[in-house]
Formats: sequence, structure tokens, C-alpha cells
Amino acid sequence: MNTPAIEVTGLRKSYGGTVVLDGVDLSVRAGTVTALLGPNGAGKTTVVNILSTLLRPDGGTASVNGADVVRRPGAVRAAIGLTGQFSAVDKLLTGEENLLLMARLRHLGAKRSKTRVAELLEQFDLVEAARKPLATYSGGMQRRLDLAMTLVTAPSVIFLDEPTTGLDPSSRHTMWDIVRGLVTGGTTVLLTTQYLDEADELAHRIAVLDGGRIVADGTPDELKRLVPGGHIRLRFTDAAGLEHAARVLDGSTSDEAALTLTVPSDGGVGALRATLDRLEAADIEVDDLSIHTPDLDDVFFALTGANGRASRVDTKGTQS
Repeated sequence: MNTPAIEVTGLRKSYGGTVVLDGVDLSVRAGTVTALLGPNGAGKTTVVNILSTLLRPDGGTASVNGADVVRRPGAVRAAIGLTGQFSAVDKLLTGEENLLLMARLRHLGAKRSKTRVAELLEQFDLVEAARKPLATYSGGMQRRLDLAMTLVTAPSVIFLDEPTTGLDPSSRHTMWDIVRGLVTGGTTVLLTTQYLDEADELAHRIAVLDGGRIVADGTPDELKRLVPGGHIRLRFTDAAGLEHAARVLDGSTSDEAALTLTVPSDGGVGALRATLDRLEAADIEVDDLSIHTPDLDDVFFALTGANGRASRVDTKGTQS
């Protein structure tokens, strides 16, 4: 689990005079989900296309399971599966026919193809719709079929390029459950998405891509602690307790009507413990408390675009 399944160093790619990737570094551990976030045009799909050998980089190196994408593309293709932004299913065929076609293209053989297709139809809850035309499939069913086709050869590394775009909330949650199940089984997933809640739900780590570079890389909680706005909210039973606490906790903000005190915090356990220790030392009782941290929307807006380029932040809290 500690061996990188994907390793990218100094990756560069330009189209004419437009630099899309300007020295991207990324490492993905085996058996985990890494989400690649960034605004439209940031280069997320370009990274996926290079890693899946659909596009050659202009510079830097990239490998999947130790195989270089330029020097050993065949080994990379044998190890990966790719589900793109748009469904790759053939709508003139049934779901079962689509899967059988993919199995034969991957040279599984007639017997193994039939067995594998049956397994996938069961896994993706498509048995009842297997022999129905795709015109009868919902968007969520088509995306499930698309992912099932990616998994015909049970790849160890999967690239999901915005896999839930356009799906209703129920279908999105179904896809999330499928991804979680794959990772539980040891599959490595690199996910690009425009849905920040999706990254928060699925990803062990998140890399934020902007201006051709990775501008932040860490767990969802680490990234949320990078931007200002985190705080501890304390509620007291009376105004006297509130006033006493406000004097003890410098930089706090009082709401007398609600009997609450807001204390700036990075959201970590250390900050909470320090605040409670100061209150205990002053013999101040708190009726209730809650911890608030910025969400990934705050992180995204802080680290991308003009605001992000003005101040780059890493997961250790240093700025440049």
C-alpha cells in the first residue's frame, strides 16, 4: 500500500504557445483515491491523457506501476482502465453486448468473456437491463456500464475523468459506492472532478492543479486547514461567563444576543486543547462548543485563479 502506483515528476505539456502543464509533480499510493481538482482548462484531462498513453508529454517523467508511459506504453495500458468525461458505450447495442464487445477487444476469449460479463453485470446491478437497448438506460445506468467496461480486465489502476458529470444525486452516490468498493479491493483511482463534495467524500488525498502546477497537495482535512476562516464557537449560559471568556481569549468575537464567542482556530486538536486549557485555568465553564473549518469550496477559491496565484500555500502552512 505504500508503493506509488502513479509517479509524476516535472511533467510539461504545451499546445503551441500555450503552456498547459508546467512542471507537475504527483505521487499516488497504491490502493488509494487521489482527486485532481482545478478550474476548467487547468490541465486535469491532459494529465490523465498522458498517464493513459493517449498523449506524449513534452518533458518530465510519468510512470504507472513502475512502467514509464513513454518508454513502456504497452505495460501501462495493460495495467490501467480509463473512464472519460463522456460515455463510451455503443447505444446501438445492449448493455451485455457492449461488455462482450469490450471483452473480445481485450482478447479474453469466448468462455472467459462470458464469465467476466456476467460478473460485471451482477456487480453493477445491470442484470435485469443486460439485454435491453441502451435507449432505455438512465444516465446513471449508462455511466455504470461505462465503468464496467473499463473493468473488463480488472485493471489495478483506474483513471476516472469527471465520472459523475450530469448525474442526479442518487446516481452519483451509487457511483461513489462502486468506487469505494473498488478501492477496498486494492484498486488505485485517480479521479478528476468538478464536484468538491465528491473529492471530499472519496479522496484520501487531493491535489489542486492551477496555472500548470500542483499548488496544494494533502488530505482533505489538511487542505481545509490551509485557508483562513476556521474557528471554535463557544456558547455560555449567561452574559457574565461570555464577558469573562472574551477577556481571557484574545482575538475572539462576542455575540451577546446568542451568548457565543468565536475564537479563530486552525481546526486542529492542539488549538482546541489550548483554548479549553485557558478556560479551565480561568475557571470558566462552557455550555457548548463546535468546531468550524473551511470547506473545499473555500480551499478551491483561495488556491486557484488570481487569488490563488497571489499566495501559494502548502500543507505545512508556508506561503510563497
